[in-house]
Amino acid sequence: MEAKINAHMPGLVARVIVSEGDHVSKGQTVAVINCMKTELEVISEHDGKVKQILAKEWDEMDVGSSMIILELNEVEKDYV
Repeated sequence: MEAKINAHMPGLVARVIVSEGDHVSKGQTVAVINCMKTELEVISEHDGKVKQILAKEWDEMDVGSSMIILELNEVEKDYV
């Protein structure tokens, strides 16, 4: 099962911290968005493996724009 990590604020992608294939934990910072000269962390809400990165540096994000797709861990699948 998959889960998307979406932008929670509009702005430009300052950096993506993870790479495809990386394992991430719930609460881990996976990217940073610049919004009005302020850097805001994008946090994973799930444990899983990065399946695909949809956003790259300098991409413009709207609220809800998909940034990263995670392949969820077996335990997480039961709760989504």
